[in-house]
Amino acid sequence: MIRLEVEGGLWTAAIDRPDKANSVTPDMLAELRDIARRATAEGAAVLVLTGTGKVFSAGADLDAARAGLATSGLWEELSGAIAAFPGLSVAALNGTLAGGSMGMALACDLRLGVPGMKIFYPVMKLGYLPQPSDPGRLAALVGPARAKMILMGGARIEADEALAWGLLDRIVAPEALMETVKALAADVLAARPGHAAAIKRMIPG
Repeated sequence: MIRLEVEGGLWTAAIDRPDKANSVTPDMLAELRDIARRATAEGAAVLVLTGTGKVFSAGADLDAARAGLATSGLWEELSGAIAAFPGLSVAALNGTLAGGSMGMALACDLRLGVPGMKIFYPVMKLGYLPQPSDPGRLAALVGPARAKMILMGGARIEADEALAWGLLDRIVAPEALMETVKALAADVLAARPGHAAAIKRMIPG
């Protein structure tokens, strides 16, 4: 349910469960975490997270959530592995992003979206706390008040508003999503090893 494509230094991990709105199970989270760790260990230059179909991810699989996934440390392990990746990480959001899956997108360096997508994180409604790193990363992008609108007010953010807030960095047509990712990745892929990591260390946040 996770497809990995490796093209030289470009690693693309796709959540491939469109019949379930790309909701994730513990095994899927662990696989994504391990891919991010391997990408670091094996010197990948660019790590891309995307999905198949019209939804990036609806968050936790409902049965798995009831069995404890909603409060599992796997979410934080995954976002930590992405944040620790020294190259360029890109969330290529092919559609709506919801629930705990927001953490993996927040941990990326860039977030690209498509028209018509929505972003929401209904932890207040469901009675859960967000994963530990998510509120800080969210507030760094959109500010404290807007982070509270999402996490406490249950706001559903449309693509245009997400772009204006800084939650998305660019909106592109679905058919151009991966082409745009590759264009943004080109300089990193062509650079000498360690150059991207050196630049990332110079950028706060």
